[in-house]
Amino acid sequence: MKDRPSGRKPLLVTVLVFPGVRLLDVTGPIEVFSTANEFGGRYRVRTVSPDGADVVTSSGTGLRVDAAAGRVREVSDVVVVPGGPEWPSLVKDDSLLDAVRALDARSRRTASVCTGAFLLAAAGLLDGRTATTHWRFADQLALRHPRVTVATDALFVRDGRMMTSAGVSSGIDLSLALVEEHLGADAARATAKDMVVFMQRPGGQSQLSVRTHTPHARQEMLRRVLDTVAEDPSAPHTLAAMAHRAGVSPRHLTRLFRDEMNTTPAGYVERIRMEAAQAMLEGGDDPMATVARRTGFGSPESLRRAFARNLDITPGAYRARFRTADATGREAAG
Repeated sequence: MKDRPSGRKPLLVTVLVFPGVRLLDVTGPIEVFSTANEFGGRYRVRTVSPDGADVVTSSGTGLRVDAAAGRVREVSDVVVVPGGPEWPSLVKDDSLLDAVRALDARSRRTASVCTGAFLLAAAGLLDGRTATTHWRFADQLALRHPRVTVATDALFVRDGRMMTSAGVSSGIDLSLALVEEHLGADAARATAKDMVVFMQRPGGQSQLSVRTHTPHARQEMLRRVLDTVAEDPSAPHTLAAMAHRAGVSPRHLTRLFRDEMNTTPAGYVERIRMEAAQAMLEGGDDPMATVARRTGFGSPESLRRAFARNLDITPGAYRARFRTADATGREAAG
């Protein structure tokens, strides 16, 4: 049974929209805050555009607008600045940048989704801060705005009252982090569960998984081996077992890994298991023995050695640093 909203004062979320905005950048956060209202939240969401006119998104879908950004007088608890595929031209739109500055001046928290970070940076709001954006455009953000420290691989970053997020779906992660900040971890977890999304990818988690980072294997049987390891890190992925699965000798499989993946079979397995262990430590309270067992390391000691070898940190220290409930995004100074 869903909890009903309490009598607390509503939290105002203002979402800036404009012609060519990416639809999911807008609707992802709106759905998170609206769903949170069914679990104790009292969010009031409104959309504004620079001139108050309705807009057409990059996908061709129309969005209704509640007001012009310049006429907003209430202080927002959160301002969301989404992005769009045509961000190089958007950052030259003075009326749009003026709207961003006006909304930020009357907001307790300003957050961007994907290439919305370019709008914040062009408006001068990220100078001296750490920020992120979609991995494809991180270098561009750093090049265009040298006063911004770009975290190229983070899902979202919090620096003071500013938050920035990576690709379109990470706007959902960022919004869940804000729900956790406002209402607590239980409400955020219930919201995520209701939306059938992960609760929640921590801000410091990589935008790209190990499997995504891995070079594309030319051999179909090698791709099957890679996918099997990624799907179940806890299985006994010995060299002999993987070679049997691929239908080749251990020596031949080792050669394929070296030639196509630039690593060893054991090295790939450890990277997959490390990623799984990091996710468990970031998002849960499971004992180290459970983490070790479920991620294929077997024992807490093996888990500890792997973390020391790969990250030069203990699993316990890693959890303390990146724990979701304590640090909803990658914490930056400021």
